[in-house]
Amino acid sequence: MTQLETLSAVQGRALLREIYRELRFERQLGAIATLRACWSICTTERELFRLTKRDVIVLHPLGVWAGTSLWMQEIVNRHFYAPVNAVVYLGAAGLLLAVGLNRTHVIDTPALVVAGIVVEALLLAVLFVVMFFAPPDETDVPSLSPAGGTGTTEELLRELGEIGRDYAAMAVQLESIAGTLSDVVERQDAMLSTVTDSVQAAISAVAPNPELLASMKETTSALNAFAGSVGILAERLRAVERQEVERLVRTELERMLSTTILHRDERTASTPPQG
Repeated sequence: MTQLETLSAVQGRALLREIYRELRFERQLGAIATLRACWSICTTERELFRLTKRDVIVLHPLGVWAGTSLWMQEIVNRHFYAPVNAVVYLGAAGLLLAVGLNRTHVIDTPALVVAGIVVEALLLAVLFVVMFFAPPDETDVPSLSPAGGTGTTEELLRELGEIGRDYAAMAVQLESIAGTLSDVVERQDAMLSTVTDSVQAAISAVAPNPELLASMKETTSALNAFAGSVGILAERLRAVERQEVERLVRTELERMLSTTILHRDERTASTPPQG
C-alpha cells in the first residue's frame, strides 16, 4: 500500500491525472460522474482504493478550498477547457442572432437580447474561472513574465476583440438592411404615384358623376397622405436604427472592456511576482 502526504505534490498531481484517465476512458464513466469522483478525491477522500484500482492512502487531504483549486487546475482546466470555450462561442453566436433578429424586427422582444447578454456574461465568467486556475506547467512560465503579460489576459483580450469585430460586422449588416428598407420605401412612393396617375386617368375617363368624382378625390388625398406618412416613418426608422445600433455597440464594448480590465487587475494583484 502506497502512502502520499498530499495530492498537491508533483507525485500526487501525476497520480490524479492517471486516476482521471482510468475513470474516464478505462471505466467509461460520464463526464459529470468523473468530475464528481475527482473532486471527492481532491478534497476529502483518504483511501483512494475505494474509488479507483490504485492502492493509495492520502495522509493529509487538502480540504474543500485547496482541493477544489487542485481539481480546477488538474482536471477542469486540462480536460474541459475546450468544451467551456466552445460553449462561450456558442453563447456569443446566440447573442448576435438575438440582437440581429430584434434589430430587424423579426422578433420584437428586447427581453431576448437582455437574456442573451446575461447568458453570455455568465459564460464569460465561467471561462474566466476556468482560465484563472491554470495548472502550473513549465510551459506557462514564459507567459507569466512581466514583459509579456499573462496568458489569461491575452486570451481575454483576443476574445473581446473577436466579439467587437462581430458587433462591427453586425452594424454593417444593419446599415445594409436600412438601405434596403429605404429602397422599398422609394418603390412604394413610385407605386403610389402610379396609382395616383391611374386614379386621375380614371376620373378623366368616367362620365361626369359628382359622387364618383368626390370619392376619387378623397381616395387620392388619402393615398397622398399615406405616402407622406410612409416616407416620414422610413426616415425616422433609419435614424432610430442607426442611433440604437451605435448606442448598443458602444455600451456593450464599454461594459466588456471595464469587466476585462477589472478582472485583469484582480488577477495581477492576486498573482505573486515570479522570481
